[in-house]
Amino acid sequence: MRDDDGQQQFWMGVVHRDHALRGVSQGIAQTNHGAKFGVARMKPGDGFVYYSPKDVYPDGHSLREFTAIGIVAPGDPWQSASVMGPGSEVRPWRRKVDWDESAKAAPITPLLDVLELTRGIRNWGLQLQKGHLALSAHDFGIIAREMRADGLLP
Repeated sequence: MRDDDGQQQFWMGVVHRDHALRGVSQGIAQTNHGAKFGVARMKPGDGFVYYSPKDVYPDGHSLREFTAIGIVAPGDPWQSASVMGPGSEVRPWRRKVDWDESAKAAPITPLLDVLELTRGIRNWGLQLQKGHLALSAHDFGIIAREMRADGLLP
């Protein structure tokens, strides 16, 4: 979202890697089990990164990596015409994202003392349970460098 001065904002979604990669393949992002509020906060031109605590949903192995990064594309969020899965009635809200498909996954562990999001916070993982968080330009830049997505540096 643009702040009052029209500046680029930065966001992080927390999803398992298999869901992040599915979003990349579809050119979309969704967070918080398809809830509207996260994707509605983002605006075209904002930076977005997925962090994946595990490899697959629901009971995958620990991963703790940034798995996808891109820029929110022009357009508004929309609600999918299809439900999230068998037995579900949830039609997820989504946004278009221009993903940097050349980016490489990057572990968070070496960055814990560098990122403003985690520096000095013993239980840093608890805040990630929100599923959709604002990031500072500083943190987005560090993550983009680690993922070799230098074209996305703020």
